[in-house]
Amino acid sequence: MAKKKKIEDLVIFGGESLFLIPKSTSNLLKPDFEKFMAYSKLFFDQHQYTNNGPNVKLLEKRLADFHQTDYCITFCSGFWAIALTISALALKGKNEIIMPSLTYRRMADIAAWVNLKPHFCEVEPATLAMSAATVLPCINENTALILAAHPIVNCCDVDGLVALAKEKNIPLLFDSVESVYESTASGKVGGFGNAEGFSLHACKLMNGFGGGYITTNDASLARQLALMRGFGFEQMDKIVVSNGMNAKLNEIHAAMALASLDGVDEQVTGNRQHYYTYKRLLSAISGIRLLEFDENHEAGYKNIVVELLDEWPLTRQDTISILNAEKILARPYYSPPLHSKPMAFPHVSSDLPVTDMLAERFLNLPCGQLVSNDDIVDIVEILGFLSANAGPISRRLHENSVEPYEYN
Repeated sequence: MAKKKKIEDLVIFGGESLFLIPKSTSNLLKPDFEKFMAYSKLFFDQHQYTNNGPNVKLLEKRLADFHQTDYCITFCSGFWAIALTISALALKGKNEIIMPSLTYRRMADIAAWVNLKPHFCEVEPATLAMSAATVLPCINENTALILAAHPIVNCCDVDGLVALAKEKNIPLLFDSVESVYESTASGKVGGFGNAEGFSLHACKLMNGFGGGYITTNDASLARQLALMRGFGFEQMDKIVVSNGMNAKLNEIHAAMALASLDGVDEQVTGNRQHYYTYKRLLSAISGIRLLEFDENHEAGYKNIVVELLDEWPLTRQDTISILNAEKILARPYYSPPLHSKPMAFPHVSSDLPVTDMLAERFLNLPCGQLVSNDDIVDIVEILGFLSANAGPISRRLHENSVEPYEYN
């Protein structure tokens, strides 16, 4: 039975909320508690809570195996995993790092932390991702590194970027935080370029209460990163051999990540079911397009991204406001793009018309462990209701100057 029968039933016009508990676009994985406690007992019994304890060692080995790489180095966050790796890889005497503008809202800040200028490149409209073709015009005598960020759905042009970086002799670091489970035609994500960076934040596929890690096949880089995350100390804190900071992952975070890793295949199965439910139901609504996963290769199906097409009858902001009021926490996809935001640090930007256009069309819909297939039925039903009643909804919103609603 339809939950919303007339526009007055919408919360934004005084009706009752569709959901009592907010439905998030974050993964919010809750791994098996008994497994988490069992891993926690390992470090608790050994009285080692940090500094490369038993869980961190086990997690690094298992993640290297999972990504089919030689090395994995864990960190206290994905931010510092990527920042310290940039610092280790960037060509000395050069000061620009090429990255897309349509990406994580703090990516430019990471570059600024390591005294590099973000140089924003365009993305491909078909993939929402950078490619060799969009990066090439940005390469110049100041290029220190290419930071290749995968989009939220599928992967960027891995083969093209690897070939370009090799041809130009420029280090290549992949930001793979949204592509933990993914594979490409050339293999599993984790072993491309000089290194790849991942997050263990609660919103990601594997929840470690926070944290991050780097995978690489470069033994020298792995050793350098292991030093940098621990103040640069060697031989039990006796000798400082490298620049560094305290960026180590502690044992309880590693225990949580291990419990998450144990259940990752089961989680992906659930994500796939959610994705297929969205795909089946959204196909009946005109003006809205599900961004589909490339099922020729492994996918984690974690995120649900839709495009509001020209025939969608409401603005994206109005759509988001109405959904947020119903506790459907839809979010704009990487909007505003980084090049359009004020920055208090040097950067290189140019006109990015494709990025500007794409940044206005996409949004993330609820997903993750705390969203059920029944919830998805209700979410898509209300999208259909908005489409069918867009005229009176829009008039009432703007005639009465209803303030945009955003759930916090």
